[in-house]
Amino acid sequence: MRANLPNRPGTLAALAHECGKAGANIDRVQVFPGQDQVTDELVLRAPDDISASDLVSLVERAGADSVVALPCTEAALEDQPTRYVKAALAILDAPATFPDVVAHLFDADTAPTGGQEDVLELSVGNAVVQIRRATPFTPTERERGAAMAELVSDVLSRQGAPAPPPVQGADSNLEYATSGRTVSALANGLVAGRAEYERGEGSEPWPVDMWVDPAWQRRGLGTRLLAEIVRVARADGADEVVLTAPADSQAVLPMVLAAGLRGRIRMAGDTVTIRISLSELRV
Repeated sequence: MRANLPNRPGTLAALAHECGKAGANIDRVQVFPGQDQVTDELVLRAPDDISASDLVSLVERAGADSVVALPCTEAALEDQPTRYVKAALAILDAPATFPDVVAHLFDADTAPTGGQEDVLELSVGNAVVQIRRATPFTPTERERGAAMAELVSDVLSRQGAPAPPPVQGADSNLEYATSGRTVSALANGLVAGRAEYERGEGSEPWPVDMWVDPAWQRRGLGTRLLAEIVRVARADGADEVVLTAPADSQAVLPMVLAAGLRGRIRMAGDTVTIRISLSELRV
């Protein structure tokens, strides 16, 4: 449950009293501080004959407003600092899962539902992630989200520095060739990577497809290909492009960050999409 309570002595005692009268036990409480009022997040274990609306009423009797009650599992009893550490580890292990992991951390979603929602916008490098939920995000949660995004940005910026290409002789330097809507990376005359785009319909972003030879991955080739293909697409009239990759992809987010592009990330099932605006890109 979430509720706003007056920030004055005795408020929590009144809440505990109302819960006790109804036979509801407070298993966990997390307080988000404020000046005139605080936001309390409670995990209540109540008898089966007490409904969610009954719980809302008893919390309101204790002086609370903006009360929301949602069912949860015992996972809600996990230690909060531990949850944040585990979330950070999960993101660093698979950076493209950042939207999904952060949304789960804040009991939110990445996709609009069409209702009245509060939006938390987080920036990871030049990529922007929006998560949303019906209950407002507290200032404390916004600070925690920003700190998480800053941590991930810092680590990915260190990991995203291109390494030198493999040594394959004096003529192993990469060359980039453009043909129509395709940019190819050539190593000793062989294709080491390729990026191409298709024209989008109407105002839809233009899809970009990329492939990098496994021997050349994590060496900066993908970043250079992405930078080249978006410039070609921009010159062809694109205002926005979109990349799609498996959610467990290790390279897509660091690649976008290293290319210095601005993107919006969204998770959908096992897929992550990154929409990249080209409006500020210099051709």
